[in-house]
Amino acid sequence: MAIITATMLVPALADASGVYLSQSAALIGAGVGTVVYLLFTQFKSPVFLGSSFTFILPLTTAVSYGYFGIILGTLLAGLVYVVLALIIKFVGANWINKIMPPLIIGPVVALIGFNLAKSAMENLMNTTNDGNYSLIAILVGVITFFIVMVVSTKGKKSLKMFPFIVGIIGGYVLASIFTVIGLIAHVNELVIIDFSLFKSVADISNWLPNITMVGLINEGVSKITSFGDVVSIFVAFVPVAIVSFAEHIADHKNIGSIIGNDLLKNPGLHRTLLGDGVGTMFGAIIGGCPTTTYGESIGCVALSKNASTKTILLASIMCVFIAFIYPVVVFIETIPPCVIGGVCIALYGFISVSGLRMIKDIDLNKSNNLFVIASIFICGIGGLEIKFGSVVIPALACALVIGILANLVLNTKRNNNQNNISENSNLIEGDKTVQNFKDEQS
Repeated sequence: MAIITATMLVPALADASGVYLSQSAALIGAGVGTVVYLLFTQFKSPVFLGSSFTFILPLTTAVSYGYFGIILGTLLAGLVYVVLALIIKFVGANWINKIMPPLIIGPVVALIGFNLAKSAMENLMNTTNDGNYSLIAILVGVITFFIVMVVSTKGKKSLKMFPFIVGIIGGYVLASIFTVIGLIAHVNELVIIDFSLFKSVADISNWLPNITMVGLINEGVSKITSFGDVVSIFVAFVPVAIVSFAEHIADHKNIGSIIGNDLLKNPGLHRTLLGDGVGTMFGAIIGGCPTTTYGESIGCVALSKNASTKTILLASIMCVFIAFIYPVVVFIETIPPCVIGGVCIALYGFISVSGLRMIKDIDLNKSNNLFVIASIFICGIGGLEIKFGSVVIPALACALVIGILANLVLNTKRNNNQNNISENSNLIEGDKTVQNFKDEQS
């Protein structure tokens, strides 16, 4: 319950049409990807792999290139993890902190949340897909957000494990009340939910998930018209995968501190990365969505004190099973955009805040650090793009590259550790106490 909502929201947000990305297929991909991860980590890491919100923008780009674009982009994201795992296995991990210290990764992670903010507000105001601006929709969305917030911070222990589900159900009930009143009073402005979608449940053919590879076989590669399209997909996914790599490390340090086992040593960072990368590749073939280690499952381990990998395995099997219960999928499809927008205030905000948290120990009184962070934020938020014919390097990739170059120019090898990476914020060596992590999850 804790991970199913977010896993199914990613395809809905990345592909509003629902033609190429399927919620049910994403569930199967997450379930299968988790099993692959457990095998690579020798069942030593109690982590679930779910659809990654970090990849919503790249997926939105890939959808325009059809099934082939989605699969290619997600495979490239998984391949980044595999390559990094092999490098770490044979070279070590010290180079990570030199090329991508928190001074770089923090602002880039924050950028991902900032860039998604517009999508959240369009959903909240009901203006997605040329919809009409609605004050009622804003009211429902804001109340949804407050439900999530209150349950997450003040709810009972059992409820704290899935505040997003409680928030969505609360928002859905409120939206249903307005919709019923609108239908009875013939006031279209109050009709927020399209209940007619439930009619599709009667057609048994709809119960079969839309597997991405099957769609590719039927559609082919007709939407890829040039090599430039392939390069555009590459530059959309690879920089985000590198940023997600930092989240991978942080999540495994967190869960390791909870269970009392340094997962970066046992089973090892190279194994967790291989599991995440290959799991993403399998998820791409089935559901099209890149996967990531889920903070929701880590929170469940912290709150329930159940760190059994058998429980994670059972959750992955249940995801595959639920994917074939079509009424559940239809329910997700009928969730109004304003409710999703309310939830995304928290989800996208968490991404931004997690990035800002990475730079909290960096000395911002030093101009070297200010220049690096400023270059990343302004280039990323301002939307700097570099175009070579049909190839477009997106703003996030440009901001990442400029930030890395600025850091290499300003922060020399001699003072890099002093200026950029404090002992507590180091990506590889840093750690968090169990209590601090529980507080953050709350």
